[in-house]
Amino acid sequence: QVQLVESGGGLVQPGGSLRLSCAASGFTFSSYVMSWYRQAPGKERELVATISSASASKNYATAVKGRFTISRDNAKNTVYLQMNSLKPEDTAVYYCRRWGSDYWGQGTQVTVSS
Repeated sequence: QVQLVESGGGLVQPGGSLRLSCAASGFTFSSYVMSWYRQAPGKERELVATISSASASKNYATAVKGRFTISRDNAKNTVYLQMNSLKPEDTAVYYCRRWGSDYWGQGTQVTVSS
């Protein structure tokens, strides 16, 4: 069955960096667009970034453009989210999703605070 498992979240100070990973299994990872979402307390889940199957196309939410980088390693069935210059407003649970599907990971908490 399809599984998506996120890791790499934690507590970081403003201006710091984190790299999230999402390990996928149960499907042909290299054939699918992958995405990262986030949900802050009391807010709706929002799209952060997407990456095409061969990494040729990447798209970002305006709020993270220039600070976050999505990437993938199809040999490792893993998608990453490199987050730099983190701000308190980036605090959220971050989820990976197989684009356009109901397959989501369990989420990883990112907290940006001094």
